[in-house]
Amino acid sequence: MTFKATVLTLYPEMFPGHLGYSLAGKALERGQWSLDAVQIREFATDKHRSVDDTPAGGGAGMVLKPDVLAAAIDHVSNGDTRPRLLMSPRGKPLSQNRVRELAAGEGAIIVCGRFEGVDQRVIEARGLEEVSIGDYILSGGEPAALTLLDAVVRILPGVMGNDLSGVHESFEGGLLEHPHYTRPQVWEGRDIPAILTSGNHAVIDRWRHEQALKLTQERRPDLLVKAQAETK
Repeated sequence: MTFKATVLTLYPEMFPGHLGYSLAGKALERGQWSLDAVQIREFATDKHRSVDDTPAGGGAGMVLKPDVLAAAIDHVSNGDTRPRLLMSPRGKPLSQNRVRELAAGEGAIIVCGRFEGVDQRVIEARGLEEVSIGDYILSGGEPAALTLLDAVVRILPGVMGNDLSGVHESFEGGLLEHPHYTRPQVWEGRDIPAILTSGNHAVIDRWRHEQALKLTQERRPDLLVKAQAETK
């Protein structure tokens, strides 16, 4: 099954962006996933091809019009069951669990917001799932959409050279990833931890887990709290 991504945007030229390179780009060429960037402005009906208007009730900025965006969504969805995502700073934070769910499906329709936002009525009427990639504001949803697709595409079957690479990573086990080392054995007076060259894989695995716990406790204690709550 090919993962099919359809992106609705005012700047289709921003895609595939960095996803056209490296593993994701090769997978795109092989047909392991597909990407269609659709220009929202094509669905405007007035002579100026307007896609936004002033916010009801006043205020700064402009708002994407519901009729134009709904027409674009209807055109690309055509009755399919792919989730409809809206990249939005007020959305639910993207998690590795949600990334895995998306990667296991047929694909996604991704709406890239611009201006002050999207008319709430089209969010409700078209069942858009609002997704955030962090507590900060971007100039538009395109970089967020690329980030989401990057996270999904890399774990599609066969994309990474070693599928185990996607198993031993930050967030996959509820923890941040352990430190990594490689040759030379000594660099600027710093040694690779001796335990990693011991050849005792059971001891190495235990050390890596301990390091992951330590890093998570120092940098993201909220992940440990979440993991503990989920096991109760």
